[in-house]
Amino acid sequence: MGHPKFARPKTDRPTHPWKEARIEEEHRLKEQFGLKKVGGMREIWREKSALRRHRNQAMKLIGRVDSSEGHFAREKGDLLRSLHNKGLLHEESSLDDVLSITVEQMLSRRLQSVVYFKGLAPSMRSARTLIVHGHISIGDQRMTVPGYKILRSEEEELGYSPSSPYVDPQHAFRREMEERRMPGSTSEEEESGTNPDEEFVEQVKADAESAPTIEDTIPKEGA
Repeated sequence: MGHPKFARPKTDRPTHPWKEARIEEEHRLKEQFGLKKVGGMREIWREKSALRRHRNQAMKLIGRVDSSEGHFAREKGDLLRSLHNKGLLHEESSLDDVLSITVEQMLSRRLQSVVYFKGLAPSMRSARTLIVHGHISIGDQRMTVPGYKILRSEEEELGYSPSSPYVDPQHAFRREMEERRMPGSTSEEEESGTNPDEEFVEQVKADAESAPTIEDTIPKEGA
C-alpha cells in the first residue's frame, strides 16, 4: 500500500523501451506540440497514463449490466462531466466516446497548446517560452506551468499578463505576428532563411535576464 506521505507516481513508463514505432510517434508528438527537448517524452507518457485511466474507468462502467441508476450512474455522470469540463468531450457524449479520445487531444488541452491555438504566440515553442517567463495569465493568476490542463471555463480569461509588455496591442511583436497571419505575407526573416520564432524565443529570454529581480528592488543598508 505504501506510506500516504509518499504517493506513487501516476506516470507509467513504456513496457518496452526500444520499440521503433512508438519512439518515432513520440518524437513526432514532441515536435508537433513543442515539448521539452530533454524530458519531452516524459510529458507524453504522463498524458498517455492519464488517458489510460480515463479509458479503464469508462470500460469498467460499460461492462456493468445496468449503470443507469445508483452509484454507477453517478460515477458515469461525474466522468463525462469532468471530461467535458476539460475540453475532451462534447456535452452530449457517451461512454463510448471516451474510448475514442486520443493522446493528441490530451496534449492539445495543455496550456502551452491553448496559448498557441488562441493566437497568443507564433509557435508552440514560443508559447512555452511565454508561459515559463510569466507573460501568460488566466484572469489575475499568472501561469508558469506549460503542462497545466486548462478548463473550458478558463479559456475566456486566458491572455497576456497585465505586467507583460506584450499586453500592448501596438507592441512590435504583436504587430509582426498579425502581419505574418495575413495570407500571402512573407517576412524578411523567412526570405533570408532565418527562423523568426527562434529569434523571438531568444528575445524573450534576454528580456527576462535583463529584468530587475526582487533582490534588486530591496533597498540596501546605508543607501
